[in-house]
Amino acid sequence: MTDTPTFLQDAKDLLTEQGFATSDIWYHGTSSALVDSIKEQGLKRSGDKALKDAAKKTMATIGNSYTESIEPVFLTQSKELAFYWAEQTVRERSVRVEGDEQPVVFEVKLPEALNAQVKPDVGAASLLLVKEGENFMAYLAGIYQTNGFGAPEIDLMKADRLEYLSKLGMAYFNADVGVSYLDIITG
Repeated sequence: MTDTPTFLQDAKDLLTEQGFATSDIWYHGTSSALVDSIKEQGLKRSGDKALKDAAKKTMATIGNSYTESIEPVFLTQSKELAFYWAEQTVRERSVRVEGDEQPVVFEVKLPEALNAQVKPDVGAASLLLVKEGENFMAYLAGIYQTNGFGAPEIDLMKADRLEYLSKLGMAYFNADVGVSYLDIITG
């Protein structure tokens, strides 16, 4: 388990036999270094410009080209899972960007019409086949077990789309999220 702050531990309220319950409130984990930009511009698809620029420079140095992809805004229905991904963002940034960064979680409250556009992230199947995915599955199993449930079982190749959302807490929104829909969560 990570050192998830108590005020972000919400799995006990969300987990059922079917997985994580959803509502019209979502969460996005990121680095403290990005907070000012997010408060100004909202959550942008493919939003971490510093990390993208660093990757581009690295690829140019070794003689490869870098094609930037437009990724959606990744969301989860759990503050606890958002904190996990925030920690991963901080770790990933620390390799390429200097600075003292901390994990932060934003609450995303979308109006009904936009909330209907949040989709289960079935693209996460590829993530789960690599080491980072194994780490996430171990973390997720710990959350399930801490809350009295067995580790989630999911066949990545045959899983129903909704299992990515309910069992794994993985969703995305394929548009930018405006500032008015965001609040940073603090203790």
